[in-house]
Amino acid sequence: MSTATTRTGSITVQTTEQGLPTGINIEADELRRDPGELAGEILRLCRQAANRAGMARREQLEAAGVPSEMLALTGLPKPEDVARQEQLEEQDYDVEPESWLWSV
Repeated sequence: MSTATTRTGSITVQTTEQGLPTGINIEADELRRDPGELAGEILRLCRQAANRAGMARREQLEAAGVPSEMLALTGLPKPEDVARQEQLEEQDYDVEPESWLWSV
């Protein structure tokens, strides 16, 4: 299991190694967003958590002495793969609000 959270902490997703969500916490303000955008954010967090879980599993297997040739066959991500993917997603992540107005 692994967890991923938005930068603001308003959405947290816990997933299995395969990226299946086992827990989602969404603050009420996030529910005002466009449903498609919210769903996209949840899916992005599921992928991120799955990648982190896969990386952790790879590290466990390395610590157990599994040869690197065998690890390569598993397809589990390396730390640099996870970092690169998260960096790419951060570049695509739109952090600017749609409006500077807020409800009173």
